[in-house]
Amino acid sequence: MRVLIADDHHVVRRGLLFFLKTQKDIEVVGEAANGVEAVEMAGELQPDIVLMDLVMPEMDGIQATRKIKESYPDIIVLMLTSFSDRDHILPAIEAGAAGYQLKDIEPDELVESLRSLMRGENTLHPKASSELAKAPEDPPPHVLHPLTPREAEVLAELTKGKSNREVASALFVTEKTVKTHISNIFIKLEVQDRTQAALYAVKHGLTEYAN
Repeated sequence: MRVLIADDHHVVRRGLLFFLKTQKDIEVVGEAANGVEAVEMAGELQPDIVLMDLVMPEMDGIQATRKIKESYPDIIVLMLTSFSDRDHILPAIEAGAAGYQLKDIEPDELVESLRSLMRGENTLHPKASSELAKAPEDPPPHVLHPLTPREAEVLAELTKGKSNREVASALFVTEKTVKTHISNIFIKLEVQDRTQAALYAVKHGLTEYAN
């Protein structure tokens, strides 16, 4: 996979570059020091994934993510930041980030997150998953939604960042069944990935379906 690193701290970029270069299936194609550079380089280099910092000068990671996804929807954005609160997580996902990881993540886990994204899976840091799973201070009223009860259960499990296998185990169904439910969820909710589906669950109070 071809990765673009976007972070305003030189030391962080160097550390990420040093480790990612040791992975046989990863090629770091560029480094951006701010959001403006990240958008420009994403267009020029067409990476598979942009590893995006949240707080950067000139243009922050959320704005940069939104611009990248508007112009290059096939490019995957993984947010890598120090902020684990809902006020940062939700805007990042709404902007189009397919994953949200914190900078205290172990290097091997970060690499696995990149690989998960390439497989079409969502990837959320456990702290981010816990934050999303919390009931909001003013929980939204339950609204009519197009999902079946089983689909709602699958969606609730996705908010925990679980893999298809883990969801299947939690609900005592096969992985093939989980994949079918996830496909139906995407179509019914008109979302593009698991992370956006999880955001829908949070906004509509559906996380309580999780076991």
